[in-house]
Amino acid sequence: MKFSPFLLALAVVGAGCGTPSMGSDMGRTDMDRADMPAPPADAEVGPSVAATDPMDITPSGSAPPWGPTIDPQMLAVIERLGAYEQPPFTEMTPFQVRNGKLPAEAVASLLMRTGLPPSSPAVDIGHRILPVSTDDGVLVRTYTPLDAGPGPLPVVVYYHGGGWVIADLDTYEPSARALAEKAGAIVVSVAYRQAPDVVYPAFHEDSYAAYDWVTKNAAELGGDPDRIATAGESAGGNLSVAVALMAQERGGRVPDAVVSVYPIADGDVESESYERYANAVPLSRGFMEWFFDYATPDWRTQDYEYVDLTARDYSGFPPTTVINAEIDPLQSEGGELADRMRAAGVDVVREVYPGVTHEFFGMAAVLEQAVNAQALAVDRLKEAFGTM
Repeated sequence: MKFSPFLLALAVVGAGCGTPSMGSDMGRTDMDRADMPAPPADAEVGPSVAATDPMDITPSGSAPPWGPTIDPQMLAVIERLGAYEQPPFTEMTPFQVRNGKLPAEAVASLLMRTGLPPSSPAVDIGHRILPVSTDDGVLVRTYTPLDAGPGPLPVVVYYHGGGWVIADLDTYEPSARALAEKAGAIVVSVAYRQAPDVVYPAFHEDSYAAYDWVTKNAAELGGDPDRIATAGESAGGNLSVAVALMAQERGGRVPDAVVSVYPIADGDVESESYERYANAVPLSRGFMEWFFDYATPDWRTQDYEYVDLTARDYSGFPPTTVINAEIDPLQSEGGELADRMRAAGVDVVREVYPGVTHEFFGMAAVLEQAVNAQALAVDRLKEAFGTM
């Protein structure tokens, strides 16, 4: 991983969880209320939800300093998140953050306020424990589309985000369901172990073990072993690429395609986008440092092979789609990753969606840019599966 003398100095003086003093500009973190859009007088109201069409929900305030180009639909979600008045995530423990409110819950709250009935599920959901990785095995959740026609169906092994520390299968269920419904594929969402209970490389090993099991047992799920892809968001976007690399290196079945959504692709917290969006919401530089401190404790002085994806050789790598948000500290490394793949001859498509933040991909119910991003991911998966 990349680091600088400045970061080493932070480590020496005791950076704690990587969060500077709240009194300085750099000290503002992901959930510092000074950086959040000002909520309306009634903080429980948040953005306007007078419309019954979720796409017509509008923000109450103006764009915040950390996101002057923010899309109004995205801002409405951020305002709802800010109305929860949570302490800064970087001042909380992993257990406390997991019990707070995350962006997915802000979206769910907005949808409830429209008064629309919940949509009928278009997938069949199941669970199983795969006998891999540890004595306890690895839990996966499967999403099988109800109207995809006769099988066997293509399979997408999906990895949720959360910096390898927080979030779970429920948090990222909207993304997994959308891929299953729209790609006509069985999605296998992996519940890998997380920090601080474990540290790197446990989450990568769990993820690869689950993927390897799926490649060898796809038929048990109604899946086609000849059509398998990986996908994921944030930390899961890293895992979707890392697992494909591990398959190459370990003689496993290499996926037919990779979808990597705003991936963690290196540890350079001084990149151009980290500088520009240091105080962004919901993901800031301080929050990323918090994640690294728990998941990769020696990240300031040690390289982590499957974290620093921008340093890898991608010769022979499968077709890859990299999706980034504009207002996101991870934007730059997504571009570096795509450039590295392109230089190795990989069929890579990368798109940066303007006006949106980290976590936007699963918000298609309220965000047009999420609809567009999901369409790109689905088209690329169908192309790889031969189902266009």
